[in-house]
Amino acid sequence: MRYHRLMLALIAMLWSAVSPCTIAREPDTGEEAALRKVYVIGDSISIQYGPYLQQYLRGFMDYDRKGDESEKNAGLEEPRGANGGDSSMVLRFVEAAEKAGGLGADVLLLNCGLHDIKTAPQTGAKQVPIDQYEENLKKIVASARRMNMKVVWVRTTPVDENVHNKPDSIFHRFAADCAAYNDVADQVMKEAGVPEIDLFAFTNNIGENLFADHVHFPEPVREKQGAFIAGWLVAWNGKSTN
Repeated sequence: MRYHRLMLALIAMLWSAVSPCTIAREPDTGEEAALRKVYVIGDSISIQYGPYLQQYLRGFMDYDRKGDESEKNAGLEEPRGANGGDSSMVLRFVEAAEKAGGLGADVLLLNCGLHDIKTAPQTGAKQVPIDQYEENLKKIVASARRMNMKVVWVRTTPVDENVHNKPDSIFHRFAADCAAYNDVADQVMKEAGVPEIDLFAFTNNIGENLFADHVHFPEPVREKQGAFIAGWLVAWNGKSTN
């Protein structure tokens, strides 16, 4: 009970940070089409907070995401199904959707980064080099805009490199790379006029017992993440000009 009271307080704080008119519901026309649709493309972190985000957006914005939800737990490090993978994979998916006629949504809630920073232990090579990451993000935003979608960027969440980078790990991740790729994404989105949700800072601020493993989070953290993003989206609700 104490935890649920804290969650309600969190949501109330997020949504009271703006004026009441900002968080007003869409007019109740009885038609789901009256709500803006948010389409999520992200890594396994987004898969895990996704059910909470969908729950808290209900009645405010419609929710959809990439991939088959039945695969959402089929290996969280595997970039298939609901998992968007690295920025090169996201770019291919978005450009293919553009050629096919679009994603049928108003807003693209976008994240990629955790797969990009995967590092080969033997060579130190990144799965997607940082300069290629930058170019991919620019092209993803451009493609989304050609589909008449507004883009919202979600900053990549922290990694626990001490747990992650065991001697027998197939690949490593480093906190410094997470920060560097976030910095590059910040610059790309700033230049493009794309608003950001700082899920990195929010997650870091939750405190102790943050991780369930090397990059993923336990259920209470996922719920807070979903509430945080929902509060931001409802307050914003497509009002930027991007």
